[in-house]
Amino acid sequence: MVRIHKEKDRAAFAELYAHFAPRVKGFLMKSGADASLAEECAQEVMVTVWNKAHMFDASRASVATWIFTIARNRKIDALRKQRRPEPEDLTWGPAEEPAQADVIALQQESETLVRAIADLPAQQRALIEKAYFGDLTHSEIAAQTGLPLGTIKSRIRLALDRLRHTMK
Repeated sequence: MVRIHKEKDRAAFAELYAHFAPRVKGFLMKSGADASLAEECAQEVMVTVWNKAHMFDASRASVATWIFTIARNRKIDALRKQRRPEPEDLTWGPAEEPAQADVIALQQESETLVRAIADLPAQQRALIEKAYFGDLTHSEIAAQTGLPLGTIKSRIRLALDRLRHTMK
């Protein structure tokens, strides 16, 4: 890892790849991923290892632990993306007008939500916006902001709790 980080040593990466790529794929398949998803995730994991070699810290984890943690997170992200709902079929022709009371209730609820989001601490608000309006996964937010994944998840959970309490 040191040679990969400091020298971008392709031979060292080739050794690391030859050793870990099949093991990562096997790990992903044993944890429920199909072969194509496991192969795709394994490739992404190894690309991440190459690109983020500078983030590896031997005092915190072994190379294997670090790589398999990346693999686990990639699999979770891939499964989340697969489970996103498909847009509903669009109907043709004029739609029924909603009841005026429903329109007003929705407007009031929307205004309350906008105020509640604005009242969040700046750190939480920024993460909520990235996750829900920017449609980013927690891992993508962590990569973008440089914050640890656990911090991202904690701040989003706290923000959602605040929003839930405000919207009651």
